[in-house]
Amino acid sequence: MHDIIYLDNGSTSFPKPDEVYTFMDKFYRNFGVNPGRSGYDLCIEAGEIVEETRKLLTEFFNGDDPNRLCFSYNSTDALNLIISGMLQKGDHAITTTIEHNSVLRPLYHLRKFNGVEVDYIPFDKDGFVDPDDFPKKFKKNTKLVVVNHASNVIGTIQPVKEIGRYCREAGIPFVIDSSQSAGKIPVDIKDLNVDVVAFTGHKSLLGPTGIGGLYVREGIEIRHTRAGGTGVRSAVKTHLYEYPYRLEYGTLNTVGVAGLHAGVKWVLEKGLDSIHEREMKLTRLLRDGIKDIDGVTMYCQDDLKNHIGILPFNINGFEALNTGTILDVDYNIACRTGLHCAPLVHEQLNTMDIHGAVRFGIGPFNTEQHIETAIQAVREIAELQKK
Repeated sequence: MHDIIYLDNGSTSFPKPDEVYTFMDKFYRNFGVNPGRSGYDLCIEAGEIVEETRKLLTEFFNGDDPNRLCFSYNSTDALNLIISGMLQKGDHAITTTIEHNSVLRPLYHLRKFNGVEVDYIPFDKDGFVDPDDFPKKFKKNTKLVVVNHASNVIGTIQPVKEIGRYCREAGIPFVIDSSQSAGKIPVDIKDLNVDVVAFTGHKSLLGPTGIGGLYVREGIEIRHTRAGGTGVRSAVKTHLYEYPYRLEYGTLNTVGVAGLHAGVKWVLEKGLDSIHEREMKLTRLLRDGIKDIDGVTMYCQDDLKNHIGILPFNINGFEALNTGTILDVDYNIACRTGLHCAPLVHEQLNTMDIHGAVRFGIGPFNTEQHIETAIQAVREIAELQKK
């Protein structure tokens, strides 16, 4: 188990910092009760961790009001709350072909069952959308633009600041999915002209699975599409309208919040720039080591400027799944294969017929030795197709 070379950090970061495991264990053993439901000391202590984490994340995203930082299960859950709560029948939305199914599927369902119009902006040969393409699609009924900040397939960081400027000028709410970017690069909603940011805790924020959320800028409203317990004002018949209760339902994943708190603190202590610089150094080493191997095809990796540490590739003669199986069984390398829940990316890359690509995802605990081993493994597998 401990000898595994883990290169699937685009799926979830692993391992987590020791501080995360330690804090989660300590919190759950000592304060693992339901916050906000009673006035006894343990309940108050649990609630304080939740509120401290709201403040920590609000500052992390450069927001103003911690009450508008709402927790969810993950970014998919958050994006469903956002998209379903901001679009109605007759509305128009704009997104891109770089998106994850956490955006594509909610939009598809609204398009099919609620009559919402959707336009998709394609990415270019280098993996970037053109901000100038967005205002060309603006309509009177455009109510939402949603863009993946950093691609989980090809690692490109999209020009969201410029897209956001166009949206702000037109008065159209702008949402970003920061699943892959938060914890690697700054996600400053003011600087990026973002109205709502969705995030997950288990990737580069180094928290556990089952926790994520969204931050909603003042002046932007999201309808609640669910209803349930909030622990306060229980006599009110309808779900509460004030934040964070508007978008939170039932008992929070408090141990997940605690783990996320520890993960974000670890990231801040190490520094985003330091983490990103180190991961990109390893990504360049990986890219340079396999780019000239005969029979290997990489996608959108020629220039790693404005990239995160994700590298997709295929080996001629092998479907992605087969390459991944060999890497696992023969080399003890864990990676992700397939369509990566982003089918429109693979449609543009022309990798649908070979069932996607192999994806290496670099994390903060990878080493140069991991990368050298991965390069040698790819080289040896590529040699197999010549025999």
